[in-house]
Amino acid sequence: MQIDGQCHCGFVTYEAEVDPNDVSICHCSDCQTLTGSAFRVTAIARRQDVRLTSNLPKLYTKTGDNGQKRLQYFCPECGSPLFTTGEGKDADVWGVRVGSIRQRAALAPRQQIWCRSALPWIDDIRNLPSSQQD
Repeated sequence: MQIDGQCHCGFVTYEAEVDPNDVSICHCSDCQTLTGSAFRVTAIARRQDVRLTSNLPKLYTKTGDNGQKRLQYFCPECGSPLFTTGEGKDADVWGVRVGSIRQRAALAPRQQIWCRSALPWIDDIRNLPSSQQD
C-alpha cells in the first residue's frame, strides 16, 4: 500500500510502501515512554520503500535490554516520532509510526506485542464517556 505522511509541523515529509497486514500495537514500556501514551502503532516497510520528500529527521539511538540498538527517527522541530529501525541485518526493516501516516484510518492493527507491559486499564476505555470532537 502506498502511503505518505509527515510530522505534526510538516517539517519532515515522506512516502513509503507498507504492508497493511503488517501493522502492530506495541505495549512495551519503551514505546509507552517514547510516545507519551499507552502504546505505539507501527506499520512495517522495507528501507528501500521509504523515501524522505523534505527535511531530514533527527536520530536517537536506544539500546534495548537485549543489547541491540534501535534507531528512533523523529522531527527535530516538533518532536513527532516517525520511524524506527535496527542496525546490521535489522536495518532493512523500518517501522513507520502510524500516527504520522495520512492514510492511517486504513491501517488497522493485526496483532499486539509486549502485552505483559500493557497498562491494566487499556481494555476498559471503550466504556469511558466520549466526545466526537477532534
